[in-house]
Amino acid sequence: MVLNHRNGFIEVIVGPMFAGKTEELIRRVKRMQYAKKNIVVFKPSIDNRYGDDDVVSHDDNRTKSINIQSAQAIIDHVLDETDVIAVDEVQFLDVETIKILNAYADKGKRVIVSGLDLDFRGEPFGIVPVLAATAEYVTKLSAVCVKCGAPATRTQRMVNGKPAKYHDPVILIGAKESYEARCRHCHKVYRKPKDPVVNAL
Repeated sequence: MVLNHRNGFIEVIVGPMFAGKTEELIRRVKRMQYAKKNIVVFKPSIDNRYGDDDVVSHDDNRTKSINIQSAQAIIDHVLDETDVIAVDEVQFLDVETIKILNAYADKGKRVIVSGLDLDFRGEPFGIVPVLAATAEYVTKLSAVCVKCGAPATRTQRMVNGKPAKYHDPVILIGAKESYEARCRHCHKVYRKPKDPVVNAL
C-alpha cells in the first residue's frame, strides 16, 4: 500500500492495551522523520504514565510530543508547513477532535492516530469508533490473552486481583498493574447489565 501524504487522509491504529498501538504510531512517525517531513505529535495530558513530553510505548520506544488537554489545542501547534499530525491515546480527547482532524485531512495533512477502540467493559470507547469510520486506513492490532494465549482484542481492568465492575469509571490511567489483555471469552466484567436481545438468542 502506497500512502501519498500530499493527498491528505486519516490513519487509525486501534486495539486493546499491550497490542503495540503506540509502537506502531512511533514507527510511522519515525519513517516520516526519516523522509524529512514536518511532523507534530500530540498526546492527552491525562496520560502521564511515562513522562510529560514524550509518547512512549510499553517497550520504552519514544518520540517527542506535545501535551494537550483538548483538541482545540492542536490548532495552536499545526502550521501551514506541517505535513503529518500524530495523536496517541486519542480516546481521551473530546468530540471536537473528529471535526478538527478531518478538517486537516481535507487540507492535505496526513493524520495518524492510535487509541483503544473498546473500553474495559468491551464497549466502544469515546470518539475512536467515529474516527475509524471516517478514516481512509484502519489497522486493528491484537495482543495475546494472558489467560489462554488466544488473540486478545479486549482490555481487562483488574481491581485487587479481580475484574472491575461494570459501573466503575470508564477512564482509569494505568498499565500492567491495572490491566491485562484478554480474548473475547476470557474477558470478564462484574455486574454487567443483561441484554434482552442477547439473552433471546
